[in-house]
Amino acid sequence: MSHFSTVKTELRDRTALIDALRDLGHDPSEGERPVRGYRGQTVRADLAVLGDEGGDIGFRWSEASGSYELVTDLDLWRQPIPVERFLAKLTQRYALRSILAASSAEGFQVSEQRQAADGSIELVVTRWE
Repeated sequence: MSHFSTVKTELRDRTALIDALRDLGHDPSEGERPVRGYRGQTVRADLAVLGDEGGDIGFRWSEASGSYELVTDLDLWRQPIPVERFLAKLTQRYALRSILAASSAEGFQVSEQRQAADGSIELVVTRWE
């Protein structure tokens, strides 16, 4: 019996996802990888953050939704925060990385970046004509 859980996300940009994972201190392995779970069971993922004793975190592309799904064995979840909080932090960093990339592509530069006590991030971008 499989113990893997799949969580739908709105994460569509691979580069922003990889950068967001790195921002959170993870080193994702790219390319098709097995994600390890209970008793050595595995599932395929397109990106994986490998745990010490199984409990890997994987992301696989879903053609149906056009986004990455998080796939992991929740019984082996070893992160310091619950999966819901992990996804909230990851989504915030992903959004920041996406905004920075889009701003840069349009010729904007970040002139200020502040993180508030509530965890929100404020950016000020400028562009000189």
